[in-house]
Amino acid sequence: MISALFAILVFPGILFVSAFSLAAEFADRKIHARLQNRVGPPWFQPLADFIKLLGKAELIPTNARPLIFSITPVFALASAITAYLYVPLWTKDALFSFNGDVIVVLYLLTIPTMAFFIGGWYSTSLYAKIGSVRLMTQLFAYEVPLFIGILSGALLADTWSLYGIALFYHNNPMFRFFNIIGFAVSLIALMGKLEKVPFDIPEAETEIVAGVCTEYSGKFLALFRLALDVEMVVGASLLAAVYLPSGMSLGPIAGFAVYIVEIFFIVALISLLRTVFARLRIDQMVSFCWKYMAPLGIAQLLINLIVKAVLIK
Repeated sequence: MISALFAILVFPGILFVSAFSLAAEFADRKIHARLQNRVGPPWFQPLADFIKLLGKAELIPTNARPLIFSITPVFALASAITAYLYVPLWTKDALFSFNGDVIVVLYLLTIPTMAFFIGGWYSTSLYAKIGSVRLMTQLFAYEVPLFIGILSGALLADTWSLYGIALFYHNNPMFRFFNIIGFAVSLIALMGKLEKVPFDIPEAETEIVAGVCTEYSGKFLALFRLALDVEMVVGASLLAAVYLPSGMSLGPIAGFAVYIVEIFFIVALISLLRTVFARLRIDQMVSFCWKYMAPLGIAQLLINLIVKAVLIK
């Protein structure tokens, strides 16, 4: 009982993933800055920003619904952290694992987006409502390619368990090369989920101030920002478990080191892509997802079906 509580609350649970998420945010901001020939923030900047927001007052708009306005950041952060508990990290098993947990993780990663939408919509700000509409429009664009990309890897592994998927590709590394398209599709879809450039349309500062977070301040804004950071780590961990399981047989210390490298590698890819591309319009984003990413995801699904029929008996 005590060990389970320690795992949930401290390591690899809430405390660890929160600290790791702030470190991932620093890496993202630092790499992005260096690619733009800027110095970038110091290593403690994400933590300093979080503490600063915790110390500021929370202002709730007069026409907003106080309960919904206040509770949505908690739901966003809680669902992202819960999803982390089901993802295999540097060992074969996740903290909680069962057959079908890949569906649960994908579902839990949808809740923060819904929380952002509800919080922005019920804050009654015009800017926040426009951001909320854009957020939901993006959701219906990137979510399908993300699901197809992840589940096509599960199809080839013939299991709906993240542990089973990671174990299959760890024991059969040659099959990873058949999932390159799925990895690319999932990575780009993850950028849409995280609202990274070129998919930062719901929070476009030059157009709608801060989108859904326009009216948020203090600890509410701090929780929303931390939820995005945790979501980035969970998404990167999910991609690492499905496409890059490498440290499962190296022991706890070496496996943990490999896991950290894999997460920062995926974060670096996200930083590179968001540095290279400029923001799209919402119609361009939807068109891109349905014209290119969804067909590529389906192509990956067909490739895995053929590989499974021909090479796996």
